Amino acid sequence: MLVKKMQTQVQELDGKEVAIQGWVRTNRASKNIGFIVINDGSCFSNVQVVYEASLENFKEIGKITLGSAVEVKGVFVATPDGKQPFEIHAQSVEVLGACDHDYPIQKKRHTYEYMREIPHVRPRANSYYAMFRLRSVLSMAIHTFFQDRGFVYIHTPIITGNDAEGAGECFTVTTRKDDKYDEDFFGKHAQLTVSGQLHVEPFALTYRNVYTFGPTFRAENSNTTRHASEFWMIEPELAFADLADDMDCIEEMIKFCINYCLEHAAEEMAFFEKFVDKDCINRVKHVANSHFARMTYSEGIEHLLKAKDQFENQDIFWGMDLQSEHERYLCEKVVNGPVFLTDYPKDIKAFYMRVNEDNKTVAACDLLVPYVGELVGGSQREERYDVLVAKMQEMGMDQSTLQWYLDLRRFGGCKHSGFGLGFDRMLMYLSGMQNIRDVQPYPRTPRNLIF
Repeated sequence: MLVKKMQTQVQELDGKEVAIQGWVRTNRASKNIGFIVINDGSCFSNVQVVYEASLENFKEIGKITLGSAVEVKGVFVATPDGKQPFEIHAQSVEVLGACDHDYPIQKKRHTYEYMREIPHVRPRANSYYAMFRLRSVLSMAIHTFFQDRGFVYIHTPIITGNDAEGAGECFTVTTRKDDKYDEDFFGKHAQLTVSGQLHVEPFALTYRNVYTFGPTFRAENSNTTRHASEFWMIEPELAFADLADDMDCIEEMIKFCINYCLEHAAEEMAFFEKFVDKDCINRVKHVANSHFARMTYSEGIEHLLKAKDQFENQDIFWGMDLQSEHERYLCEKVVNGPVFLTDYPKDIKAFYMRVNEDNKTVAACDLLVPYVGELVGGSQREERYDVLVAKMQEMGMDQSTLQWYLDLRRFGGCKHSGFGLGFDRMLMYLSGMQNIRDVQPYPRTPRNLIF
């Protein structure tokens, strides 16, 4: 029987025989009695098993090592006055899979750096056990939000011939040792996708509201705590929607995901609050209960100029790319809450963003939240064929590789908008984890490819 189910049926199970399979977290024994703490994977909470000297293999049970897989049969005993609501008094304890003494996780606090070297067993450590369940819950929150609102889930390709951002920082997919891509597997240069956006846009012009949710890849030689070479992105696309509609969807989604995780990963969030970031629950609740303010990039620059002495990077000017400290100042000090920064200079944004009437800015937005700065980036897409062609030419892009994308503007195109939420960044924001390597099951970063 699953521990999660037991937690909700304490009174019904009291005094009844039960069986549980799981892994040993701790085991201690005295002369006449012993205690094994087991986790069966169904929830964050452990189960305490009490075993007594009357059991035939009492001494052998006392030697069961941490990490061993066991099956316990015994009597369920409610303990309303104890630290846990129930315990199991063992009638038998069987080892299903013994754990060797060199098991790398012991009953002590290990560093995150150490744990990153053993990703195959680190999910059993509390921080990662909580994180990877939160990852599952947040994933479900994303799908629930969009599916309940009639969005169609589109699987965009991992291997592509396009670089959506135009940055060129991509991983080449090849079967050759040279660069003769015309003789390669696909007969042309192929790469791992940096974004599913361009591929999901055609489906928005069919189904109206769509989203893609999957892995993306960037070949940036960046060793910061916020960047990874492989990460997951949520990228919705909304037809007949302008930038204001886009921001409305972003705000609703973020609030929904926060509340969903607080409800469905309550134990995990409580763990993060106690051991990782004491303010994480209050912080995300504040955002979930806030009105998301809206401020133009130009207004933001004015605020930053007035306070430039407070920043490490004091070179503030219109047209700059904001740093994290600038973004956090705007949402933490100026707004005291989440804020959409809109209408960025067109020269620092992607080619597909709609040019505003001033011909200097684009209909783009970044959602800035306290503690992390930018969390979501979005824009209204450029639906005017001639304007989009001119922008691509201005940026020196090869029009032939994206003619299919341009054709969407000729074949019943309409105004449409979309955004991207970094799934791993959202996990960092919810939990307070400081390093993206600690929210991913198998992190991929420069010079790091374990397994």
